[in-house]
Amino acid sequence: MKPLPAATNKIEKVQDGVTLLTDYDIYLFREGNHFRLFEKLGAHLMIVDKVKGTYFAVWAPNAKTVSVVGDFNSWDTKSHPLNARWDASGIWEGFIPGIEKGTIYKFHVDSTTGKYTANRGDPFAVYWEQPPATAPIVWDLDYKWNDGGWMKKRKEKNSLNAPMSIYEIHIASWKRKGENGDQWLTYRELAPLLADYCKDIGFTHVEFLPVMEHPFGGSWGYQTTGYFAPTSRFGTPQDFMYLIDYLHQNDIGVILDWVPSHFPSDEHGLAYYDGTCLYEHADPKKGFHPDWKSYIFNYGRNEVQAFLLSSAIFWLEKFHIDGLRVDAVASMLYLDYSRKEGEWIPNQFGGRENLEAISFLKRMNEEIYKEFPDVQTIAEESTAWPMVSRPNYVGGLGFGMKWNMGWMHDTLLYMSKDPVYRKYHHGELTFSMLYAFTENYVLPLSHDEVVHGKGSLVNKMPGDDWQRLANLRLLLSYQFNHPGKKLLFMGGEFAQWVEWNHDRPLNWELTQWERHSGLQKMVKDLNSIYRQERALHYYDFDPKGFEWIDCNDWEQSILGFIRKGTKEDERILVALNFTPQPRNDYRIGVPLAGFWKEIFNSDAKDYGGSGIGNSGGVQTEEKAWHGHDQSLLVTVPPLAAVLFKFKKDECHEDKEKAVGVVDAVDSKEASAE
Repeated sequence: MKPLPAATNKIEKVQDGVTLLTDYDIYLFREGNHFRLFEKLGAHLMIVDKVKGTYFAVWAPNAKTVSVVGDFNSWDTKSHPLNARWDASGIWEGFIPGIEKGTIYKFHVDSTTGKYTANRGDPFAVYWEQPPATAPIVWDLDYKWNDGGWMKKRKEKNSLNAPMSIYEIHIASWKRKGENGDQWLTYRELAPLLADYCKDIGFTHVEFLPVMEHPFGGSWGYQTTGYFAPTSRFGTPQDFMYLIDYLHQNDIGVILDWVPSHFPSDEHGLAYYDGTCLYEHADPKKGFHPDWKSYIFNYGRNEVQAFLLSSAIFWLEKFHIDGLRVDAVASMLYLDYSRKEGEWIPNQFGGRENLEAISFLKRMNEEIYKEFPDVQTIAEESTAWPMVSRPNYVGGLGFGMKWNMGWMHDTLLYMSKDPVYRKYHHGELTFSMLYAFTENYVLPLSHDEVVHGKGSLVNKMPGDDWQRLANLRLLLSYQFNHPGKKLLFMGGEFAQWVEWNHDRPLNWELTQWERHSGLQKMVKDLNSIYRQERALHYYDFDPKGFEWIDCNDWEQSILGFIRKGTKEDERILVALNFTPQPRNDYRIGVPLAGFWKEIFNSDAKDYGGSGIGNSGGVQTEEKAWHGHDQSLLVTVPPLAAVLFKFKKDECHEDKEKAVGVVDAVDSKEASAE
């Protein structure tokens, strides 16, 4: 079979909106302004002159010849050559009759340099063989979506004023099947299990570690080769669509990790694609990442920008994704990231900022929010780069949110210390509020904190088992009540003892024990309160929603603050005790006189705590304290958080019991534990 001329206009039927490349497409591509290259490049099923087949197009400007090879032609590099376009765009194209859905193929690229001639994968493939096999598969993206209800309301669900509690998971190791847990769940098998669990525990969103096709499972997906394909480890593209669709139908948003910062050196991937540094910088001082042993994109090349922007748009458009968490943004912003003196090349002004990457990130966010104003982009950025989550027009990078790595680091460092010494490190807790509203922050307790010998969250905590679990309850309570959206990696919600292993499922059997199921119940209640109380989420990014009551009680290691909603009487008092000593008759000033109902207590026996409480709530006394005319005399349990909600028309006598609330008991009993 000989390929038909790619320039034919005799197209009777076009699937998925695909048409042949036009001069205008080439113009946009060269300018870096083509954001839907997935509709043009790659492999597309279509009919030409009533003949079914597949149209192929690939960018390889420094290739001498390019051909399509596969089982269909016994991998013969001569039988199905593609044609170089006349316009010097570097694109090779051709229509091959008889190539059907499910056909395995590669592009054989013979370089003009005489080096790196190889069978390459398709950068725009939407489906690949399951690793360790490395060939793309001709496929379509036909799917009937049933998430119209979610799509209509997701602007509200993704709003900066909405509650956002993100459950971060690694698909291959959340749960498994088989007698020994040695088989992955498919996307379709995962869908009802994950949706039911997230609904039960109360998470608003899930965030998947990268699902884009990758050769090495141990990279957790962060070494991407297929920027337009969900990994085939768990099923087809339609199976992944089903998973997203199912989550959406259950009111759960989906965020994907996306990695535009680097890519691996595998031969079937992007590295030296046409025998030259096509996608990466030629100089290793700019093009090779010393930490990850991978290649860095050349953000100054228009075609590379169009490739990456098309990938971002692809997931949002074709898979209805609600947000992209952009990995390793710091490594993109700085030319000297993880490099010693003399190992990096300054920018044109002599600085360390990667001006091309900065321009790309700004443009990426601008285009995404232009096309999809109801999604969020989230930066994993670990430095003090200013205005990451501020609009381009005021000088920001344009992200919707940013991970608060400073809060995570300082808080975990503080929590790891013996409570005896915590009073000398009180500033590690209070420092976060000095910058809490400079960005739209997500508070992450992510996968990165429970691997590589760092230990699980509960094993970072000091003390015996009871104190470790109490400390973890306190940590999560602090996270859920601190300004900012929430992110928790799987296993943290039930105190997985061992650190995360990507080759093994979580230790779900722990949840049969009350102390672990108790923590799980507490996270469920925290999610419920966080979602219900506007005071705890509406002003997550606005200082008008926060007021310190007392940030200076370092001697007793106690924090007290108020979270505020949109109404004057929407007030929640948060008191946290970071020592194992219960604080009885602890006076704390409040701005409103009346009854303050205890709505949450992490020391509740239902959660595995000791059961110290405030008998449902406390009435204010006319005694000035902490700069307020009235105050409360409360009990703050050991290693615990307690929340009080102002009830304008309620008194102590007609209180009703809320989640996690316990009656007061003898504090000696608790301290003995």
